[in-house]
Amino acid sequence: MFLGIDIGTSSVKAVVTNADGDVIDQATAPLPISRPQALWSEQDPADWWDATNKAVKALSPDRRKKVEAIGLSGQMHGATLLDANDKPLRPAILWNDGRSAAECAELEKIEPRSREITGNLAMPGFTAPKLLWVRNHEPDIFAKTAKVLLPKDYVRLLMTGNYASDMSDSAGTLWLDVAKRQWSPEMLAATGLTESHMPELFEGSEATGQLLETIANDWGVPVVPVAGGGGDNAAGAVGVGVTAPGEAFLSLGTSGVLFLSGEAFMPNPAEAVHAFCHALPDTWHQMTVMLSAASCIDWAAQMTNTPDAGTLIAAAEKRNRLDGEEIFLPYLSGERTPHNNPYARGVLFGLNHDSDTAAIAQAVMEGVAFGFAQGLDALVNGGGSVGTITVIGGGARSSYWGRILAAALQRPLTYRRDAAVGPAYGAAKLAQLCTGTGDPAAILAAPPVLETIEPDPKDVAILAPKRERFREIYQNLKSTFPQGA
Repeated sequence: MFLGIDIGTSSVKAVVTNADGDVIDQATAPLPISRPQALWSEQDPADWWDATNKAVKALSPDRRKKVEAIGLSGQMHGATLLDANDKPLRPAILWNDGRSAAECAELEKIEPRSREITGNLAMPGFTAPKLLWVRNHEPDIFAKTAKVLLPKDYVRLLMTGNYASDMSDSAGTLWLDVAKRQWSPEMLAATGLTESHMPELFEGSEATGQLLETIANDWGVPVVPVAGGGGDNAAGAVGVGVTAPGEAFLSLGTSGVLFLSGEAFMPNPAEAVHAFCHALPDTWHQMTVMLSAASCIDWAAQMTNTPDAGTLIAAAEKRNRLDGEEIFLPYLSGERTPHNNPYARGVLFGLNHDSDTAAIAQAVMEGVAFGFAQGLDALVNGGGSVGTITVIGGGARSSYWGRILAAALQRPLTYRRDAAVGPAYGAAKLAQLCTGTGDPAAILAAPPVLETIEPDPKDVAILAPKRERFREIYQNLKSTFPQGA
C-alpha cells in the first residue's frame, strides 16, 4: 500500500493505492479560508495539520498498517513563515492572495534578470513577492523569519522533522533557477533572504526522510520514507500519466489549470504562462492558471440559493442550451493567464427577464471554458503542441461541462479512471517510485480511458462568437476594475 496526502485549499485528501496503482481507499477533511481584507487569502498552518490527521485516520486501519511509503502534494506558492523554533509567525499567505502586486514590480526592478532566471512573470500569487510584502509591511515578522516553507512542506516538517521540498513546488516560488533546478542566490537576495531560509531540494520521487516514530504510532502506519512529492498540478499529472512530452491535462478544481508536459524548459512569460519543473527528474512543464474555475460554480450555487454545485450543473444540463445571451467573466479572485491582473473581477453580462438559475449556471460553465481556451492559446503561442487533453479534478465528474469545454477548446477531452481523485493519487505514485520497487513505466502508466468527448461542430459554431464577446467584455471593462491594469 502507498499513501498520498494532498494539502489542498478547501480540504486535505488522503488516498491509499496498491502496487497496481488502484485507488482502494480515500478520505478528506475540510479546510477553512480567511479573507480578512480585500485581495487577501490566508490559512492557519495548524489547520493543515489538524485536517491531515483527520484525513489519514479516516482511512482503513488495516490498509494504513500496510503502507510502505508516503507522498505529499499540495497547493502551490503559499508562504509559511517560521521562527527559529519552527513556529508559524503569521497565517500563511495563499496562492490566490493578490496583495503583493506592487511588490512584483519592485522585485523585477531589484533583479532585472528575474524572468530569465525563473522563466516566469512575477505575479502576486507566487511566494517571493509575498515575502517582499511582509518585509515592507510587517518588518518585525520578516526579521524573525528563519525558514519559509510551502504548505505541503510545513506538513512534511511535522511528519519527518526535515526541511525539504521538491522541484515542481519550489519552481513556483520565484526563488528557483528553473532550468538548473537549484535555488537562485540572485532571486533570494532580491527578497532579503539566503539559501539558509530555504528547505533542501529533492526530486519528487526521492525520499526526503522518514516518518517520525511518534507520528507513525499515532497514525497506525509503519516508519516509512516520505517522498518529495509535487506541487498539486505536477502531482496530478503523475496520477493520470501526463509525464511524456506533449501530453496534457485540464484540471477543474478550485482553480483551473492547463498543464503540458515537456522534456525542456520552455518559458513564455509574455503571456503569463508558467514554466516549472515537473515532479520527475529531467522533466519540465508549461502551465496556464485560472484563479477561479470550479469554485465559480460553488459561488453561483450560493448566489442562486441552489443546494450544491451538482444540482446547479444538472439544471444547466436539463436546459441544454448553448445559445444564451449571458456571458460570465470568471475572475472572482483576479486572474493569472493570460491577463496577470489581480484586480480583475467577475462579471455576469447580458442578463434579461428570462435569465434564470439554469441560464446563469450555463453562463458560468461557458465562462470558465472560455478562460481555459485563452490559456490554450497562450500555450500554443509559446511553442506547445496540444492534442487530446485528459480532464482531472472534481469538475471531471460532469460530462455536460466536458461537452462545453471540448467545444470551447476545440480539442477532444479524455476522462480516465480515478482522474477525479486528483493530486493525492499522483503523490501515492511518487511514494511508490520512492521505494525503488516495481517497474517505473508501469507505475507511471495512464489509468484506463472511461470516456472521450469530441467537440461537436454545432457547439463550436455557437460558442465561437460568444468567446469573442467574452474577450471584448474584459478588454472594455478592465479599466473600471479597482486599480485596473
